[in-house]
Amino acid sequence: MEKRLSLADKFSSALEEYAPRFNINLNAQAVARLREYYEQVIVWNTRLHLVAPCSPAEFATRHVLESLLAVDYISEGARVVDVGAGAGLPVIPCLIARPDLSATLFESSKKKAIFLREALRCLSLNERAEVVAERFEKMPAPQADFITCRALERLTEMFKTLFDWSPTASTLLIFGGEALRKEIEKCSPDFQAVCIPESERRFLFITKRQVC
Repeated sequence: MEKRLSLADKFSSALEEYAPRFNINLNAQAVARLREYYEQVIVWNTRLHLVAPCSPAEFATRHVLESLLAVDYISEGARVVDVGAGAGLPVIPCLIARPDLSATLFESSKKKAIFLREALRCLSLNERAEVVAERFEKMPAPQADFITCRALERLTEMFKTLFDWSPTASTLLIFGGEALRKEIEKCSPDFQAVCIPESERRFLFITKRQVC
């Protein structure tokens, strides 16, 4: 009788299957730790609605591999600030894949902040990352080389606030669609848009913090 695969097994299989399409190389240790992260999200998701319900394969592609597209644009030893961290995307997968990175995660929901701290602890990432349970715009921006954002509520509407808040000379790595592109153009006409594999309408936008 064929063994039924668990959700985590299906996630790991999808991660390994689809990673080449995203031009991402994952060693066995990274796959194992990303699986641990996925298992944490599953446990907490029923209570906190961290992500919309999705299959293990969709979580692997739409969430984890998409998030890992950012690592190629983050310099070695960089300090990253993730705004609207939510389920920890994109920053937790990036921390797993890149042991040289450190991060500050901003999450205004106190309950989601508890999840983030627990996930970082379970993944042994808490020495390289801290969680700020507050709206980013109410706090001064910490020192950062890169600002990431994927899950901030009303991101298109909030982009200019985020851009102005970001430290001078930092690089913003922002995930979104065409509506977000128009807002980015208003603040920073010189930006790069990387089309996300398996998607025709989502991009990773890369732009430098300039005076808006």
